[in-house]
Formats: sequence, C-alpha cells, structure tokens
Amino acid sequence: MQNRIDLIRPDAPELAARGPHPVGVTTHEFEISAGRSLTTEIWYPAHPDTSPGTVYHTLIRDGVTPTTLHGSACRNAQPANGTAPLIVISHGYPGNRFLLGHLAESLAAKGYVVAAPDHAGSTYDDQQAFGVTLLNRPLDQRGVIDGMAMLGGDLGDLVDSENVGLIGYSMGGYGALIFGGAGLAPSALIHPRAGTEAGLAVHLAGSDSHASLRDPRLKAIIPIGPWGNGQRMWDADGLAQMDTPMLLMAGTADDVSNYAAMRTVFEGASGARYLLSFQNAGHNAAAPYPAPTESWAMSDVLGWPPFDHYADAVWDTLRMNNIAQHFAAAFMGMHLRGEDFMPYLDGQTWQGFAPGTHIGLSLEHLPAR
Repeated sequence: MQNRIDLIRPDAPELAARGPHPVGVTTHEFEISAGRSLTTEIWYPAHPDTSPGTVYHTLIRDGVTPTTLHGSACRNAQPANGTAPLIVISHGYPGNRFLLGHLAESLAAKGYVVAAPDHAGSTYDDQQAFGVTLLNRPLDQRGVIDGMAMLGGDLGDLVDSENVGLIGYSMGGYGALIFGGAGLAPSALIHPRAGTEAGLAVHLAGSDSHASLRDPRLKAIIPIGPWGNGQRMWDADGLAQMDTPMLLMAGTADDVSNYAAMRTVFEGASGARYLLSFQNAGHNAAAPYPAPTESWAMSDVLGWPPFDHYADAVWDTLRMNNIAQHFAAAFMGMHLRGEDFMPYLDGQTWQGFAPGTHIGLSLEHLPAR
C-alpha cells in the first residue's frame, strides 16, 4: 500500500518499535485567540480492543494536489483508561498537521497524547506573510496546550496537561526555542520578513510578555532543524535563557536553518541538552514522512517536484523517521514520565542500535549550567 507513515525498517533502533497501545485519532478545533483558531489532529492511546481503521486525507506541498496517507490509527476510537503526558507537534512553514504524523502515531502507541495543529497562515493552502508565523508560532504552541487542558469527556480525562513535551520542525523549532525560554534579540525586529508592526517585540528577551509565555507545564523540547539563529533572531544572552531540557536534531548539510547556527543554539542554551546530527543530511532530516507518490511529478504550481520538500539527497527518509522515533521515545520518556532512558542517550554506546547501524550519526550532550 502506498504512502504509509507507520513503517519500521528491519534495521530500526530499538525504541522505534511500535508501542503496546492501539492508537486513536480525532480532529478538534481550538480557538487560540479572537479570530484565530487551529484545526488540530489528536492522537492518543486507545482502548485495548481498538483495531486500525483510518486514513488521512490531506494535500501535498503544492497546496492543491490531494494525497491519502495510511497509518495504524482508528478514527474516534474509545480512549484508554488512565492518564498520559501530552506532546505537541508543530510543523514548518509551510506544512500541516500530518507532516510528522509518523512520529505522532509512534508516540501515541507508547502512551502519549499527541496534538498537532494546522498553524493558520503557515499551511500548504494558507501561506500568509512570514511575519504571521514569526509572531504566532510560540503563542499557538502554548494555546494548544491550554486547549488540550480544557478538553472534556473521556479524552480530556486521559490528558495529563501538567507534563508536556513539544516537538517543532523548522519554524516549529523556532517557536519551541522561544517557548522554551530563548527570548528574541532586538535584531529580530528588523528581519526583512518580520513585518512592519512591532508585534514581534512581545517575544524579546527580558520583556514581560516573553516572561509570561514561560510555562511550568513544559518539561522538554525537541527542535528539529530549528530556523532562526542563522538569521540573527537570537543573541548569546537570549540563548542563555533557554533552560528547558532539549534534544536538538539537525542535518549537517542544512542550508535553510544553517547547521553551524544550530550548533550555536546547542552550545549557548543553559538547560541540559543533546545534539543529534545526521551527517550530510539537509533541512528535511528526521521530520517529514516519506514523500507521497503524488509528490514525485513536476508541479506546475511550484515549478519543481514537491518530492524535494520531503526527501533528502543522502539519507532514506524512513530510516531517519525511525531514528527520530527512537530518540523521541527515550528523551520524552525520561522527562515526562521519569523513565530510565539515559543509556539510550549515550553517544558512545549507542544502546538500542544493532552493531554498525549508528554510522552517519553523532550524539553530543552538555549538562545544565
């Protein structure tokens, strides 16, 4: 079957394996602020009797061509009993709520509730001025947490909104860094795409508004290819305020977010942090699901094949997805559930990898300052 997002390669690391829970999925609309609402896909551990039975109907990168993705969730299934930590997944610009659906299903099967919004103004069929994304992304991320905390019914009973993780790709990573503590530098306000109004000043380091964005519910972040530091959105003082535990994933050949700039985020933050590097991978490292078959053809809308939005020139996408699933399970398990996954975050022993299968990866760690 084409366009599967739930495949696991035989050489996948250990924690990429499917978790013990069937997965349910539902769609919800959250009003983040007056006039701003986000369509959000919610994956969750389902009742043990649940069987797979849904597909995801969405669009590819050109914003007009439909595609059908196949996973292992069941639409509107009965939620499991108990409680489950919350993880928010935030796509890039442009993207949509399904772009990291492989990771959402994987985490839900391991016992997490996962909420992934369509960020208004940042989707394939709704690309507004870039300044809209710069302003709203961290506000959206917190707004989804607030919305999930107010859910009613059996699904609301399942959500543990006091233990929250955030995974953000590209512009989602930009938002995660701000939400995690890295206030913007004054130079961000004069970025050519920041917009003409002073709205972005709400995220400046040291401002009361940025301080109020901080949220004790947020326990860990995973920025993947985070955009911004290569564009002088932060300075050293702002990065030093980023004290939320972080696992940063990046491709060393990323010419969009700039690998050297992302290393500076890793080195300049003050919380306990890891850097997982995919040698010679570009901006699509780890995050997007494998390119759907509809994306292989030349697009008259874009003037290039949308395949390029998903694929990497060196790495197999499924291979990177499985690696991301493995490390996300270890990092979130450690910070949201207190599980002993520290051995899986050792860049010397590579626990969970078969011999030789970590080639092309590096994993670095710096303790909290």
